[in-house]
Amino acid sequence: MRALQIAATGMSAQQMRVEVISNNLANMSTTGYNPRRAEFADLYYQQALRPGTLTSTEGSMVPTGVQLGLGVRPTAVTVMLAQGTLTNTNGDLDVAIDGNGYLEIELPSGTSAYTRDGSLKRSADGLIVTSEGYPVVPGLTIPADATSVAINANGEVFAYFEDQVEPENLGQFTLATFINEKGLEATGGNMFLETPASGPAQVANPGEQGWAPCGRAISRKAPSIRCARSPS
Repeated sequence: MRALQIAATGMSAQQMRVEVISNNLANMSTTGYNPRRAEFADLYYQQALRPGTLTSTEGSMVPTGVQLGLGVRPTAVTVMLAQGTLTNTNGDLDVAIDGNGYLEIELPSGTSAYTRDGSLKRSADGLIVTSEGYPVVPGLTIPADATSVAINANGEVFAYFEDQVEPENLGQFTLATFINEKGLEATGGNMFLETPASGPAQVANPGEQGWAPCGRAISRKAPSIRCARSPS
């Protein structure tokens, strides 16, 4: 019976491994997605005869002993952090983070969440939001009469108007970094929450961390920001 129980732990571990791989495959086209990897460790060992035990008859030492393993267990499903490929989207609000860092977004509860999904949109009020409709911090609003928008490598958002030669600076995005990115809690919708394991968010301007212009890319792992039309 013990053999069946040990084999069952292996089957359960392989099932989890297949589920993780399946999730990676399902999210191949998901913006800002990083693949996961299942990690395992062996279970406890039953010490039928400990190595180094002295025999009762001759007093000699047992060189290896008898240790019976009880199976395998999952230890972690870890995120494989890597820079994704930048793709030209020609969208004036599409950005990619080139390096470490996350955009901060505000949830309806007032809690901050974080994302690397740079496919930004504008709401009916002109507020810059994520694809899920959550406002990006700090809340920046595009005027209704703006003819176009551009974001430069420092995360500054500019609006162009028909009667103005120079664009208007609407504000600047920030990037949040964490000491332990793998400790963030994934909640779905390309969003993550801060946890005690991740450490607190460290917020700075993109130019201070490395940030790429927008519209040129949506990256899985992208600190610099990248854009379609960037003011000189």
